[in-house]
Amino acid sequence: MSVLGIDEITYGADDLPTCRRFFLDWGLHLVSETADELSFETLNGCRVIVAASGKAGLPAALEAGPTLREVVWGVASESDLRRYEDNIRNEPGFVSAASGSGRIGCTDPNGLAVRLQVTRKREVQVDSASYNTWSKKDRINQASPAYERATPIEVGHVVFFVKDVVACEKFYSERLGFAASDRYPGRGAFLRCAPDGGHHNLFLLQRPAGDAALNHVAFKVRDIHEVFGGGMHISRCGWETQLGPGRHPISSAYFWYFKNPAGALAEYYADEDQLTGEWEPRAFEPGPTVFAEWAIDGGIDGNTRRQKGAEAAGGKFITDRK
Repeated sequence: MSVLGIDEITYGADDLPTCRRFFLDWGLHLVSETADELSFETLNGCRVIVAASGKAGLPAALEAGPTLREVVWGVASESDLRRYEDNIRNEPGFVSAASGSGRIGCTDPNGLAVRLQVTRKREVQVDSASYNTWSKKDRINQASPAYERATPIEVGHVVFFVKDVVACEKFYSERLGFAASDRYPGRGAFLRCAPDGGHHNLFLLQRPAGDAALNHVAFKVRDIHEVFGGGMHISRCGWETQLGPGRHPISSAYFWYFKNPAGALAEYYADEDQLTGEWEPRAFEPGPTVFAEWAIDGGIDGNTRRQKGAEAAGGKFITDRK
């Protein structure tokens, strides 16, 4: 029995038309819309809901302004759902399967609405880049891909600022069976849904103020080239980079963060570490070199292919001079 990953997230936002434009530019598929709610999908059917902040029935917000209101995790079967229901029935805000929604849930120690359902995501097959290293040549007589834009495969992880990182990690490990991948002792915890999986599906970070807030939602894409292609497309569309592209040493993933009108940041990422139950969590001291091996401040301009604000070449080749 284990959680399979994120099945759905719900934002509460104030400007739905702007959010609609952002997520369409981001590469999601709009599946339905009403006056107070937008529903998008990734390639594998992971849902991204953007609801008006005042919509009835929307879970309470962790913070003022647009932010994430609910995370729905997928499980494999109804029997799994029933076992998790026993695990969380004494938690605050408990929601029983008898509610008729097909979901169970509760409120985590940070105040977030957490739900579980039998997964509605679908299996997808996508072509991805192969890589050549000194010791292993996987790409022969074939160029690496280049993407004009991104089409995210799924919501891979969410990151929250938390009031109490120890209490939150205990909840997700004891109640939902998450496994620790790495930690900033007393400050942060990288957690994955199951012993075998990507580096993290959830990252919890406690700031000195001990506040609760959304940091970012991360969308997994095929490879580093789609991180670049997606990021440059978003840049051409006029959306603002927060940081990236770059690479995280802890998870090995390539990233690019953008400011998101639905709340906090949205990230494209690819090539994270894959772990098993044999992995031993590491302890890190926070610092710039731990967060990023390298990163570009302000992003890459989608037209010039240079750091934003840099002067473009004067001719067709970068060696041309005015």
